[in-house]
Order: sequence, then structure tokens, then C-alpha cells
Amino acid sequence: MRRIFPILLITIALQSCNEYQKVLKNDDVKAKYDLAEKFYAEGDFKRANRLYEQIAPKYVGKPQGERVMFFLSNSYFERGDYNMAGYQFERFVKSYPKSDKVVEASFLGAKSFYKLSPEYSLDQSDTDKALLKLQNFINTYPDSEFFAEANNMARELTVKKERKSFEIVKQYNKLGEFNLDMLKSAVTASDNFVSDNPGSVYREDAMFIKMDALTHMAMNSFESLKEERLNEAKAAYLALKKKYPESKYDKKATNLLEKIDKELQRFQDQGVESK
Repeated sequence: MRRIFPILLITIALQSCNEYQKVLKNDDVKAKYDLAEKFYAEGDFKRANRLYEQIAPKYVGKPQGERVMFFLSNSYFERGDYNMAGYQFERFVKSYPKSDKVVEASFLGAKSFYKLSPEYSLDQSDTDKALLKLQNFINTYPDSEFFAEANNMARELTVKKERKSFEIVKQYNKLGEFNLDMLKSAVTASDNFVSDNPGSVYREDAMFIKMDALTHMAMNSFESLKEERLNEAKAAYLALKKKYPESKYDKKATNLLEKIDKELQRFQDQGVESK
């Protein structure tokens, strides 16, 4: 039996393959439909997809057309061809707006675009498209069973975009070690980031970077500019502490504050002496 069983499996696979090739090459639409349904039910989306591609135009306007088009769209999704899946699901929604599957198709179409979103370090045009599709779904179907998942995906993509912006802030501050203008850019980028992303998970990080950049800018400034910039750095510290009383940057921020206060005290002492 141990020898017979593998041979039996190979025989069945070969028969299935021969049947598929035979049906694929003939003009019997009904045979293609039945075999596509069989493969789809078995999870063989690659072969099901090929057959649905061939017969979909033949079922336009017919009762089975809705089913064929949905399964065609979903077979693309299951194969990981998200470009085609997104396109086909959108076609389905437009073609069958009253279908019982329209909510699921809208969700899977949006999810297809979500799947196309690249790493945060790359161009985020596809992420913008995915966010738009997901937000449209969330707004249109707030009571859908897919609402929570769509919301989570939208949040994940939002955080991805925020990270891309935040990494720019970090890079400016890092380059500022050798270039004062970069520190200025870090401060501006930090302000813009906090303003544009008030609820971001990177808000605290951006606020600390602002304080860090301002501190280093002040310490490396001409005497005529140093006191004003030291006060700006201290204001950034106070803003950070007000927003995050138990900040994860508390130790680093406190160390910077000690340097700031020491320098400010020097200016105060100079003022007393001049009197």
C-alpha cells in the first residue's frame, strides 16, 4: 500500500492535468465553467483563474456572469496578483452594484491596493491610493463585518507614511552634527511633522528631536544668537514635558536641559557683572 498510494496520487494528478489541458483548449464554455468551479472549490486558484479568464466575456449579461466575475476577481487576489485583483473587483462593483457580494468585493478591492503598498522607505504613491480606497470603504460601509480590518489596515498605512516623514526629520538632525543649516531644517521638519500628524506614534520622538536640534544649534551659535536659541531649546523641553510628563526621553532631555540652564546662567551672571 505504501508503494501504491504515491503512484495513485501521481495518476490522479496526471489525469487532472490532462483534463485541464483538454478543456482549456476546446470551445466548450460549459465544460470550462464546471472545471473552473471545481478548481476554485479545491483552492487551485491558478488553474481556476485561467479558465475564468477565458469564459468571463461569454457570461456578460447572463445569470452566471456575476458569479464568474467575482470568482475571477478573487482568484487573482488569492494568486497574489493584486494589481489585477484590484482592477477586477472595481469592475465587479461597477457592473453589479446591487450584488450581495458588493461589500465584500469593495473590501477585497481596497485590500488589494493595501497589499501593493511598498516599504516605508520607497515611493508611497501606492500607499496613498490604498488609503483612499480603504477610507472610501470605511465611509461607505461603517456597519460592515470588514470594517475593523479595513480600519486596522488604514491605520497601518498611515503609520507607514508617518514613519517616512519622521525618518526625514531624523536624517536632518543626524546631518546637523556637521551642518548648522541641517539643524534648522530638522527643527522646521519636526514642527511640520507634529502639525501634520497630531496623533502620530512618532510625535514624542519628533518633539524630542526638535529639542535636541535646538540645543546643538544654540551651543554652536555665535554669542549674539546663543541666548535666544537656548531659550528656544528650553521652550522645546517644556513643551515635551507638558505633552509627555513621563517621556521615554526624560533622561536625555534632562541632560540637555542641564547644559541649557548652565549656559543661560552664564548669560545671567554676565548681565549682573555688567551692571
